[in-house]
Amino acid sequence: MQYAIPDQTCALDKGETGVSKFRSGVHFLQIPGPTNVPERVLRAMDRATIDHRGPDFSKLALDVIELAKPVFKTSGPVIVWPASGSGGWEAALVNTLSPGDKVLMAETGQFAALWSKLAGRLGLDVQVIPGDWRHGVDPDAIGARLEADTAHEIKVVAVVHNETSTGVTSRVAEVRAAIDRANHPALFFVDTVSSLASLDYRHDEWKVDVTVGGSQKGLMVPPGLAFNAISEKAMAASKTARLPRSYWSWDDMLESNRTGWFPYTPATNMLFGLREALTMLHEEGMENVYARHARHGEATRRAVRGWGLELLAVDPREYSDTVTAILTPDGFDADALRATILERFDMSLGTGLGKFKGKIFRIGHLGSFNDLMLAGTLCGVQMGLDLAGIPHGDGVSSALAYLAAPAGAPSLVPA
Repeated sequence: MQYAIPDQTCALDKGETGVSKFRSGVHFLQIPGPTNVPERVLRAMDRATIDHRGPDFSKLALDVIELAKPVFKTSGPVIVWPASGSGGWEAALVNTLSPGDKVLMAETGQFAALWSKLAGRLGLDVQVIPGDWRHGVDPDAIGARLEADTAHEIKVVAVVHNETSTGVTSRVAEVRAAIDRANHPALFFVDTVSSLASLDYRHDEWKVDVTVGGSQKGLMVPPGLAFNAISEKAMAASKTARLPRSYWSWDDMLESNRTGWFPYTPATNMLFGLREALTMLHEEGMENVYARHARHGEATRRAVRGWGLELLAVDPREYSDTVTAILTPDGFDADALRATILERFDMSLGTGLGKFKGKIFRIGHLGSFNDLMLAGTLCGVQMGLDLAGIPHGDGVSSALAYLAAPAGAPSLVPA
């Protein structure tokens, strides 16, 4: 008897004959999200569905909410939505604003542009500070716009902390200081989708009113959960906001969450995974998590310099420690390089988005990640550069020397 074998393109490779063949080893998922999901999280999710109105679920939900607060560095409420990060954006806006309200945003990359587009579709008056996508938010430009707004028509300043599409991290604390210097009452919203649980972030200290997050990057959980950390000022604004909301209502969620419930069916098994991921982060210690990401970010940048390639990020103060975007030299297609690396070495790298489509490739180094995983990633890139005929130096040696240096010792290779 013959059995048909289903086409499993994620696990099998098509040979020259067109017949699928097994591909040994582990696929390197080095895009800047979704990131690798650790075994502990996968095993935590691998269980039978439970009653989401029963006592076991109530404990799970309450555990998740409390474990999440230190990751945001907040003592206030944190809402977990069954959604992507875009849902978290929409929730932040519809709970605090009314039709026609002015929102000030900075064009720092693809995701900042998408957030602006979403706000416009909701009927908000979006004021965009243009940018070249190679720099983060300019705190002085934010301050100047607010100082000129003597009638206080701007209701929200919304920025992306870490722009996933460009490898640029904005200086959120400096933006907060600029808002304060202008003595402006605008709410302050921050997207942390690719920085939460990876880069140092301080919701309360930086007086952020709504922090938006997602599960699929530093939190090491599959896509499907979004977050809002909410200040008292934002809660007060929600009482008079007139944009329509139902699914995204903070009031409904907070009232239900108080006793461990959701106002509708939650993503139960995702929450089991999230609880395990948050437990892992606390076991490692958040300061150690930040230090690990900083170390891997620096090692990757040393590799880029060793290759003789150019970082997309221009300002060293804004280098991202979760994703590195790299320009390919003129005459070379970044997507062709990515395709070569995927075909030969079974490694996925991030594509260029928007105005940098085909011009950059992105290395994700966040979430569940260690030195040997980074070493393998950088070796794959260097071999891919060889195959693509892109002139380059030995970036891998520079990165490995940095990673191999004893803790606290000076690097063996100059930065």
